[in-house]
Order: sequence, then structure tokens, then C-alpha cells
Amino acid sequence: MSLPSPNLDDRRFQELVDEAKRMVQQRCPEWTDHNVSDPGVTLIETFAFMVDTVLYRMNRVPHLHYLKFLDLIGVRLFPPTAATGEVTYRLAAAQPETVVVPAGAQVASQRVDTEDPVVFTVERELRIVPCHLERVLTASGADVPADRSEELAAGTGLACFSAQPVPGDVVLFGLDVPVPHCLVLLRVDCDVAGVGVDPRDPPLVWEAWTGTGWERCVVDEDSTGGFNKPGDVLLHVPAHHDASVLGRHRAAWLRCRVLDPVAGQPFYRASPRLLSVAASTMGGSVAVVHAEVVRGEVAGMSTGVPGQRFPLEHRPVVADAEPLVLLVDADEWREVTSFAGSGATDRHFMVDRGAGELLFGPAVRGADGGLRHYGAVPGKGATIRIPVYRTGGGRRGNVARNMLQIQRDPVPFVSTVSNRVPASGGVDGESVEDASTRGPLTLRTRDRAVTAEDFEQLAREAAPDAARVRCVPVSEESGAVRVLVVPAVTATDDLRFADLKPSAALLSKVSRYLDERRCIGARISVEPPFYQGVTVVAELQARPRTEPEVLRARALQELYAYLHPITGGPDHTGWPFGRPVHSGDIFAVLQRVPGVELVEEVRLFGADPVTGARGGAVPRLPLSPNGLIFSYGHQVRVGRA
Repeated sequence: MSLPSPNLDDRRFQELVDEAKRMVQQRCPEWTDHNVSDPGVTLIETFAFMVDTVLYRMNRVPHLHYLKFLDLIGVRLFPPTAATGEVTYRLAAAQPETVVVPAGAQVASQRVDTEDPVVFTVERELRIVPCHLERVLTASGADVPADRSEELAAGTGLACFSAQPVPGDVVLFGLDVPVPHCLVLLRVDCDVAGVGVDPRDPPLVWEAWTGTGWERCVVDEDSTGGFNKPGDVLLHVPAHHDASVLGRHRAAWLRCRVLDPVAGQPFYRASPRLLSVAASTMGGSVAVVHAEVVRGEVAGMSTGVPGQRFPLEHRPVVADAEPLVLLVDADEWREVTSFAGSGATDRHFMVDRGAGELLFGPAVRGADGGLRHYGAVPGKGATIRIPVYRTGGGRRGNVARNMLQIQRDPVPFVSTVSNRVPASGGVDGESVEDASTRGPLTLRTRDRAVTAEDFEQLAREAAPDAARVRCVPVSEESGAVRVLVVPAVTATDDLRFADLKPSAALLSKVSRYLDERRCIGARISVEPPFYQGVTVVAELQARPRTEPEVLRARALQELYAYLHPITGGPDHTGWPFGRPVHSGDIFAVLQRVPGVELVEEVRLFGADPVTGARGGAVPRLPLSPNGLIFSYGHQVRVGRA
């Protein structure tokens, strides 16, 4: 039971009026009219109302004391975190020279009447490097790639794959230079020869060589129908694209690989033929953050006394993965989370990110009368300068796809800019009410991780922008724990597997925070969950006057929503860690879809989200304790009753 809050004065309005009338009878007996129509009684009621208001405010003093006590034990409001995303700069035409998008360039959403635009800042320089095609190779399985460039140059054309294509056949395109982060256009001329496939869903995947292996490319556009007609292929090349030697030729390689067909997917009966291919760079993608970068701000001049505070010009300060650095004259000072371990010569400072203040260590008088300094004191007259910090953040930065279309800092030769995936990770600063709830938890853990709940609570403190955190003991004897981190995402039915991979900065931040607070001997691994891909193949019967395509879209939407790792599950709070997927659950979900007359069949297939490989149909798909599910290509067939 919680301690009851004291009521410092429990008198109310009517009690104050009655008490005043009793005093009138004692002090002024000639005043006999105490009705509400009397002007004197009106004055009494007016003052009683004012006193009642004062008492109400006074009875809130215990809550104010409670907040002050939280401040004394070091509870600070969590600052906002900035949403991050990726924008693609598209060139008006391929350029012969490298186009540079500088770090710090800003892009924004359209301005509307009711609110200001949302502004994002480019985090690093983007170089859009021109390229052209040098080589074309083909290979089947483990065979050595064969150079087919001369056949292509002669105009006779070449078969992309084997005469009877099989999974694993590849056609490789060698660029003259690596083009990391770039948008590459392959202009292809083909014969209509690759019969058997559905041009809208060919069993192909595009990949790029990164120096350590093949990494999947995001296909922005493919109008060739699986190399069955002239068209364009637009590829987003991954960040680590590199050159290597294949078939005795060195180039920066892109490849198109034939996949195993999924259930019901048509497959090639003959190989498509290429007549010509040309490559060019048409843009590039770069990471952006919903924050304004402030550089070289002078916070003030030191007075030479301990415990100084310097307000920053911009607030709040966005939480970063790396601590801030401060320059006191020419010396670097390091940010710490507490002065408890700081000595008199340690150049340490703290940042109250919510209030936007820099704090230097205090001096405490001991029992012997001497002063102990917790952190060095900047010399009198020293200039306090912060080289760089970020301000802004909040949920407003979680914009939907294609919302960032305005170049605030135009780049030559760039025609358009847009974000092809939603921005995510923006979290508002913590409210006072939430901090009041967190205070007792802080006292209980005392900044130390012992139980699984302690690890989860501290991990949330380290990364408030994470969507979910889970601590899973490896074994009771080993003393090792896994802390599973799921990043915040906004997509539902088109969630990409790459979106669920936490950044190295996020994992490092949580790992450092927990490492300082773990028990001796405890071993911590901060990592993403193991994602088990699941494919649902269902057959439904539609009710009369229900369009099959509309019902199919509804059913797919419900499947992706229910099997979502962050917002799905029975309670809509994210799929429970380790909870298996039962076909019975899927039956129940689909039966509730408006317009469904009957759920004929449901089959579950385990899938690898990276390679796309699928297993056999099972009625129950188990998950390990550190496992979550990921929807991979659900298929719904709708018939009429």
C-alpha cells in the first residue's frame, strides 16, 4: 500500500463560510441577517472562495516536495530523441562529374496552414559518383562466370541464364567504379524470350558485392518484367559496395540471381535474352536526422567557482549516441552522467539536455572543514565553447514516406528529393508525470542491474527511442544475459527486414550504459532478437456482394498487423517474445475480417528473411525465447461461396 498524501488543511468552502458566520455572531451580535442576500454574507462567501483556492494550492505542496526529492536523487527528465530516416536525391540527368550533397544540407516537408514544416538535416556528405557498364558475365550454380561482353557488344544478344533456368543462375553487371549509396539505372533492351514467369512477380533478386559478400539491393523500379521487354531497372546500391575480381575481370559488381519459386509462383521455362545494357548513376541516398546542428556556440565565460551552470542558446539538446565534448579555452572536457567518480583534476561536465544547460562539478565541505571538488573548475575568465550539438527531435519527426520533398539547400543538377521509407525513432521528451512514476523504480534498482527487470529498465533509460527491450537470461549458471533491442519503426504492411536491425550506435549506447551498472561477473550481450520469418498461405470464401480483391487486401492488412513484431500480437503491444505462431490463431484473425464467409485453409511456412528460403507447411511455428516473428510474403486466395 502506498503512503497516503497528507491533507494540510481539509476545510472546504461551506465550512469556511459557516466558521465566518459563527465568528460574526461572537464578535458582532448586532449583525443578525445572515442570509445569502445580505451584502456582508456575499463578501464572506467571496473570501471563503479565495481561501478555498489557496488551501487547494497548499495541499499540493507534498507533490511539489516529491518532485524536489526526485531532483535531489538525480532523476532528470529524458530529453527528446530525433527521428532518423533516409532521403534520395535524384539527378535531372546522368552527370559526367561527381555531384556532392554536403553534410548539413536541409530537406523539409511541405508547409501547411496549421503547422510549420518538419526539417531534417543531412548527417554526412553524399557523393553521387558517375559510372558506366564495363562487363557482363553469366554463371550457373558454382560454375566459373563466363564473360559475355563481346556477344553483347556485337548485337547478337545473350541468354541471361541457362537454357532451362534453375535457381542460382546469375547474370552479373560490372561497373567501372563502386557506387556506394547511389541510385543506379540499368537501361535494358530484351527479347520476349523468358516465357513462363509472371512479369509482375519474377523470381529474381538484385544484389551488390560489398567486399565481404553479396548484399541485397532495394529495387526502386523494374519495368522489364523479368528481362522480358525493354525497360529500366533502378537499384539502390548498399553502403559498402566495392570492387573485386570475377572471371579474371576487376569491376564493381551488381548481379541478378534466380530464386526458388514460392508456392504458386510461375517459373521460367526458357531463359530471357539481353540485347543491350547501359548503366548510369541517377542519384543517391543519405541518412538524415530531425534535428538542427549547432556548431561553435560560446556558452559563456567562467567565474572560477565550483558548480557553475551555463544555459545553451538552443534547447532541448537531442540525445546522441556519443557523449558531447566541451572546449574550455583550448582544453577538451568530457561529458559524464554523474560527478560521483570525478576527482579535483578531472575535466568533466554534465549536460541537462531537457533544460539545455551545461553543469560543472560542485565542491562539498567535509567533516574536517576542507573542500572536496567533484570535477575540475574552469579557470576564471576561460571561454566555455561547445563545438557541436543537436537540438530538436520529438515524435513530430516520424513522418510518412514521400513527405520530405523540399530542398532548403538546393544542390546543383538535383531535380527531386524524397524519403522512400518513413522516418522513425522520434520520441518526445519525458513528462513530469512519467518521471514521477519512474522515480520509485530508480530507487529500487539504485542504478544497478541485478534482475532481468532491472536490465530492461536501465536499457530503456539508455535508449528511450527503442520500441521494445527484453532481457533473456542465457542460463542461470553462466551469469550471462541477452538484452534484446527492437528499434522504433512506423511501417506495418510494408515493413522491411532491414528496418528491424538496430543501429550499431544504438546497441553500443545500451551496452556501455549497462556495462557500467552490471554486477561483477555478469556478462551482457546487447543484440537484436532472432527474427523468424513466417509466411501465411490462406484460402478464403467471400460473402455475396464482397469484391474478392477488396477482401484480399483486408485479409493481408490484418495478417501483417497481427504478426507485427512491434504493434501486433493478441494485445496489440507487439508479438510476445518466444510465443509460437499457431494456425488456429490465424484462422481466428481471418474469420473476423469483414466480408469473410469461410476460412477454407491456413498453412504456415517458416521463412528466412534474408535469403527468402522457405520450409514446409506446419500447423505450429515455434520460437526460441529470444525470437520474434517477421511477416514474409503472405499469400491470400479468395473465392466465392
